[in-house]
Amino acid sequence: QVQFVESGGGLVQPGGSLRLSCAASRSIFSFNDMGWYRQAPGKQRELVARISNGDIINYADSVKGRFTISRDNAKNTVYLTMDSLNLADTAVYYCNARVFAPRLTDYWGQGTQVTVSS
Repeated sequence: QVQFVESGGGLVQPGGSLRLSCAASRSIFSFNDMGWYRQAPGKQRELVARISNGDIINYADSVKGRFTISRDNAKNTVYLTMDSLNLADTAVYYCNARVFAPRLTDYWGQGTQVTVSS
């Protein structure tokens, strides 16, 4: 099992920035990759960004050029730096860790609220 401590969410004006952190209770090398997902009211949870153990990164088209995912292996922490935030970025953001074998398994954080509003 693993626990995550997510932080960094809050209220920000359009055009502003936030940095989310996800600290894991064990080495993040034990996971094949880690990522951030988000869920807005009335919508399905969607991928925001993923980073593999080999630092292969994928972003949702809607956040490319604005969000940056990174990892600090020594601190067992994954970050999501969000710039140029807009109203559509309002959602609960969830940290995710994924293991591929022996079977695909996802682990989730409790979520942190990001609200973009003027």
